[in-house]
Parts: sequence; structure tokens; C-alpha cells
Amino acid sequence: MAGSDLLPVADLVRDLRGLGVRAGETLMLHASLRAIGPVEGGAGGVLDALDEAVGPDGTLLMILGAVVDHEWVNARPEEERAALLEGVPPYDPEIALPLPEVGYLAEAFRRHPGTRVNDNPSGRFAARGASVDALFRNAPWDDYYGPDSPLDRLCRLGGRVLRLGASPDTTTVLHFAEYLAEVPDKRRVVRHYRVRGTDGAPVTRTVSSLDDEHGIVDWEGEDEFALILQAYRATGRQRTGLVGRAQSELIDAADIVAFGAEWMTANLNPNRVP
Repeated sequence: MAGSDLLPVADLVRDLRGLGVRAGETLMLHASLRAIGPVEGGAGGVLDALDEAVGPDGTLLMILGAVVDHEWVNARPEEERAALLEGVPPYDPEIALPLPEVGYLAEAFRRHPGTRVNDNPSGRFAARGASVDALFRNAPWDDYYGPDSPLDRLCRLGGRVLRLGASPDTTTVLHFAEYLAEVPDKRRVVRHYRVRGTDGAPVTRTVSSLDDEHGIVDWEGEDEFALILQAYRATGRQRTGLVGRAQSELIDAADIVAFGAEWMTANLNPNRVP
């Protein structure tokens, strides 16, 4: 593609400002590079534009997840897992690839100079900027999307969710809403991982959380996160516009979490009286 067909980074910054991105704020990012269109510098150019838009006092957060070579053990009965993990090389949060479904920008973000990752293989985030410590320091290992998690802290920091042409089922902050929703008998899972202990030696450790893979309850309808986003959009509380070629939106994180918790309470609770 000819260089003249590439979107200049300065144009992306202009679009982000027009959408309402403010210097100094904390943003959780979900983005499709294909939707944004070809940009000078590729994924790095997109990240440069985001860095410039939030400035040195701002912060960017992304969900990564992790490709863990021994994840297969978590399909086996719990009582078998520890033995199966003996001698297995430990998970390394610094080099593990993000889950494929989060998109290529997540891997570019992970590799971008100045980005930090947390060490939880199930709830693995990357962040860069002024509030990384506020998001990551002493965050819980279990219930990594729940109270005091990076998602909860994003809300308490007044953060927003920036969606740049992202799929409607990818609004990760709604996993925090699952913890707040008044829904009985929420499904939980326990996963086992081989990790480095505090002394650097390999240890087997469990991670317990609500089931963020199969859902907190059985649900046969369309993806509930996509339905919540659709219902939230109908309220008109988001800001919308084009960033590059991507239909984009800015959403207050705490607001959509509260909205999502109410939606889940109303729709996932069989005991709720209409």
C-alpha cells in the first residue's frame, strides 16, 4: 500500500481528541486494527497516537490473557492436576503470548517499550502510564476481575473504556459487573498453574474465580456482554465517533459496570420477581 494511503498518527490523535479522549485519563482499550485502517507505523503508530492522546499523566490498560502451555491440565479432574504439573516448566508472564481472541494490538501493546504486565495467568493485563501501580500493586490473585482487581480500580480511578471498532462481545470490565450482580449460585472455577514462587522456585498454585470462560450461570441466548452493550448504547450515555475508519466509542467504566450488574440481576436471576 502506498505511503499516502496510510493514516497519519497525527490524524488518529485528532480523532481521539474529537471522540473525547482527555490528557491525563485512564483508558481500557479494545481495538481492531483492521477496523481502524492502515496507519503510519502500523500497530506501533496506533499506540503512539494513544500515548499522545492521554499524555504522560494518562494510562492505558489492556486485557491480554495468556497462552499457557500446560493449560490443558485444567480440563482434567482437580485431584489429578498437581501430579500432572510436577516438573512442568513454569509459566512466564513476561513472555507468554496473549490469547489469540484479544487481537494483534494486544501483543504489540505488550511489547511496546514501557508497558508492564501483571503475573496472573488467568487475569493477565498490560498497562502503561502514570497509574500502572495504582492498577496493579497487590491486586488479588483469586477473583482477579472482582473487588480490588484492576477492573475495580479502573472504575475507582474514574477510568473509561475506549472501543475502537471492537467486537460487541469484548467489554472486559463487565466481568467486574458479574461480581456485583445479585444472581444466585454463580458458577466458580479453580485452575492450576505451574508458576515461579516468591523465591524463584517452581510451585503449583491455584486460581479461583467466577467462571469467566463459560459464564456465571447457564445462558442460552446471544452473548450477554453483547446484549448489555447494545442496551447500554440505547441509553445514549456513550460518546461515539470515527477514529481512523473505526466506529468507536468512549464509555464510563463505572457506569457500564453498574448498568451491567443491573442487567444481569434482572436477566440472569431466575428468582427475581418482574
